[in-house]
Amino acid sequence: MKIKRSERLIDMTSYILSHPHELTPLTFFVKKYESAKSSISEDLTIIKKTFKERGFGTLQTVAGAAGGVIFTPEIPFEDAKKMVDSLCERLSEQDRLLPGGYVYLSDLLGDPQLLRQIGQIITSQYVDKEIDAVMTVATKGVPIAQAVSYYLNVPFVIVRRDSKITEGSTVSVNYVSGSSERIEKMELSKRSLKRGSRVLVVDDFMKGGGTVNGMKALIEEFEATLVGITVFAESTFSGRRIIDDYTSLLCVKDVDTRTKNITVVPGNYFDVTPEI
Repeated sequence: MKIKRSERLIDMTSYILSHPHELTPLTFFVKKYESAKSSISEDLTIIKKTFKERGFGTLQTVAGAAGGVIFTPEIPFEDAKKMVDSLCERLSEQDRLLPGGYVYLSDLLGDPQLLRQIGQIITSQYVDKEIDAVMTVATKGVPIAQAVSYYLNVPFVIVRRDSKITEGSTVSVNYVSGSSERIEKMELSKRSLKRGSRVLVVDDFMKGGGTVNGMKALIEEFEATLVGITVFAESTFSGRRIIDDYTSLLCVKDVDTRTKNITVVPGNYFDVTPEI
């Protein structure tokens, strides 16, 4: 299909953005647009330069007969910081306080635009890591896992606390809830995760770390490797947190149920993530 160069550039950009972490051969574009390889190479140079200047990520050229281009989404450090600061403000709103001192998150985790931003921020931390799957626990962690898996271009798997007949055979583990210290159970379908996979764990909220530690135990049952742990928000915890090697985007430092004041600050993400 022969088209104008301006149209070709737009179409190529759209394709590359929607296929992150995937090698696309130059011959694919040559055949698709019925254009010379030299013309396609010039187009890719323009796209690569624009991506870098606009902070979309990097477009890497792979040489050789089987070569092509790979797009790695990233978000500039300052852009990520502005987004997290904005999320801190929204999470500090007084009407988010629920009975028992809980903080309402569902509207944020149901906003497509915010989820895209959260996915980009978390993914940027793991650009140099090999990841085969993203893991979370039902239910509120699911939209975060989906956003992250999109930008990593890998599957996401959902750990459940109750049995579902549609899951087939499962692997289950018992774990200690970090906040209540109760023994609880979680399970994952045997078909969900391949043995030896490299897994990134994400979740919406962490207190004592028991749920995340349970997922860590499940990963070990599958003889898989834990690559990292990132949570959307954490709260200050007076006891001993079971998990200490993790990153968080937000930290709920204080909840005053009397005045309904919620104090939210950036998490430790920016302490461990280098500036891009």
